[in-house]
Amino acid sequence: MMRAEPTNHGTNIRVSGERRGSACVGVGLCLVLAAGCAGPVVDTPVETATELATRVTAPPPSEAGAADALAASPRHGEWVDIELGGSDRPIATWIVRPEGSADAPVVLVIHEIFGLTDWVRAVADRLAEHGFVAVVPDLLSGLGPDGGGTAAVASRDQVVRLIRSLEPADVIARLDTVRAHALTLPATTGRIAALGFCWGGSTSFAYVVTQPHLQAAVVYYGSSPVETADYHLVGAPVLGLYGGDDERVNATIPTAAREMARYGKHFESEIFPGAGHGFLRAQEGRDGANREASLRAWPRTIEFLRRHTDG
Repeated sequence: MMRAEPTNHGTNIRVSGERRGSACVGVGLCLVLAAGCAGPVVDTPVETATELATRVTAPPPSEAGAADALAASPRHGEWVDIELGGSDRPIATWIVRPEGSADAPVVLVIHEIFGLTDWVRAVADRLAEHGFVAVVPDLLSGLGPDGGGTAAVASRDQVVRLIRSLEPADVIARLDTVRAHALTLPATTGRIAALGFCWGGSTSFAYVVTQPHLQAAVVYYGSSPVETADYHLVGAPVLGLYGGDDERVNATIPTAAREMARYGKHFESEIFPGAGHGFLRAQEGRDGANREASLRAWPRTIEFLRRHTDG
């Protein structure tokens, strides 16, 4: 089983795509109000602005620490089944909210070629810590054995083969369905960005070509679109973050930079020396280069998302 059941306050909700325009079925927001207790006065260290910034922008855990991070999280996450038009199998989607009552922008997280794993959910949880509603669809929903998703597939290799068999148009249709539902969630600002990793990074770039109503897209070590004519359709700023030793993906960056500039589109990118493909998930690799890349890439991700979804 590739996808673990939720370890932090998980519940399940089924949502009808046909009712999205008239009814809003969203995740519950748990607010815990602690009453003050009389006791001795204790001096509490005050967290400096630098310490707060460091804590808040720390990257998600690597794959090895993902399950423990989810178990320790104070945030509320839950599985939601979002009905997909033309299919009797819903899209299983993990949604995690920030603590607090303020309206928040949404980040649509697109998983790696390894499917919806604990690591991707841990990334979503860290996004929620930063003040975003993170929405993570399992894009293999209904396509695995017995109509299951990632969790129903016996091995990681089989997950990879199944994802490689997906039709791009079907993936975009699924993302559009989940995006439409995300915009009905309560306590959101109506602004939404895409963030993807590996195969999901490539998909994030492809999605910003086809979906004109995104506010931003972040691409972690994903290939850029091949067709140069696609770039004039990009409707939102794009941030690309790449490992220096990822030659296959990096060979596509110059085309993106050239064509985005040609059409007056906003494209930022950074290549981290010595880091490999998948550096955020595999932070222990490359003799410290992957960890260094993660420490630099994640704060830049949060700053970029905030800059383009706070408006």
